[in-house]
Amino acid sequence: MKVAFIVRPNLYTIAGGDTVQIDQTARQLRNLDVEVDIFLSNKPIPYKKYDLLNFFHITRPAAILYHSDLAKMPFVISTIHCPYGDYDKYHPSVANTLFSWLSEDAKDYLRIVSRWLRFKETIPLRYLWNGQHKSVVEVLNKAAAILPNSQSEMNRVVNSYTNVKGVVITNGINPDKFLYDPQIVKDKRLIICVGRIEKRKNQLNLIKALNGTDYKLVLIGAPSPTQLPYFNKCKAVAGPNVKFLNRIPHDEMVNYYQMAKVHVLASWFETTGLSTLEAALMHCNIVITDKGDTKDYFGDYAFYCTPESPESIRAAVEKAAKANFDDSLAQKIKTWHTWLKAAEQTFDAYKAAVNK
Repeated sequence: MKVAFIVRPNLYTIAGGDTVQIDQTARQLRNLDVEVDIFLSNKPIPYKKYDLLNFFHITRPAAILYHSDLAKMPFVISTIHCPYGDYDKYHPSVANTLFSWLSEDAKDYLRIVSRWLRFKETIPLRYLWNGQHKSVVEVLNKAAAILPNSQSEMNRVVNSYTNVKGVVITNGINPDKFLYDPQIVKDKRLIICVGRIEKRKNQLNLIKALNGTDYKLVLIGAPSPTQLPYFNKCKAVAGPNVKFLNRIPHDEMVNYYQMAKVHVLASWFETTGLSTLEAALMHCNIVITDKGDTKDYFGDYAFYCTPESPESIRAAVEKAAKANFDDSLAQKIKTWHTWLKAAEQTFDAYKAAVNK
């Protein structure tokens, strides 16, 4: 089987969790003898070479309409549906205030049209006429399969758009790259946060939560190139117990996971939190946002926090730092949340889609 992945134009210039998901799923599918090529959505695609198209991000329906109209072949959609309503609610910027009366769909429509006007995206004219919501419903109904990363995400897609059925595909990690050594004692005061430094990841409130405490907070990740003022604000607010690391070699990152007692991802929204899966496999207790789909992955194993409240974040960290790690979480991740498992689930969905 030959499959074309069609992805956002800035997938590699502004890398995120979806970059990891796409690259790792493609790698493991190739190990299952599926031929996968990755194309940016603003580039020409030789559709006839492929049996199936796999689009990513349901909130980018213009690109899905454009390519599916030209290809006239089966396609599936990996939804990666991440609404930002809570962040906008608690951060009333000038732009947010001006557009506060708009729905999420209307805001997405303006973003897509803006990219089109700047020649960064190609869209069909009927998208301009039909708008965002109607276009999302259209592509969902036309897709041969819908591939969310959790049942919670699938429920959100149905509640927001239309009653379609989906096949849940796990997010994952490569367990052979994260080998925990039980002989190394955890540092109970070391708290880490692995992720791109940006508003959605909410490092600022994490810094406020742990400033002036006995904890050592290490933020590992590059700043988003579009949010450098936010990064600068984080650095300005950070106390002497906060350390910033940019991208670091894999071995060094694994060493931090090994030493840290707690990993925190106090984001405004997470479909999974890939770094949290990695941290849990390395026996870090995990503090994670209660916004999004995190409970589908971590259930009762996590210490949940409310992202708008530094007090909630600090309280969750304090509980996590005192608690023993439950090894059954690491076993759950090894069994159910790997990129190999994701590829196997995806391949099954592909076979069903092309045989419809």
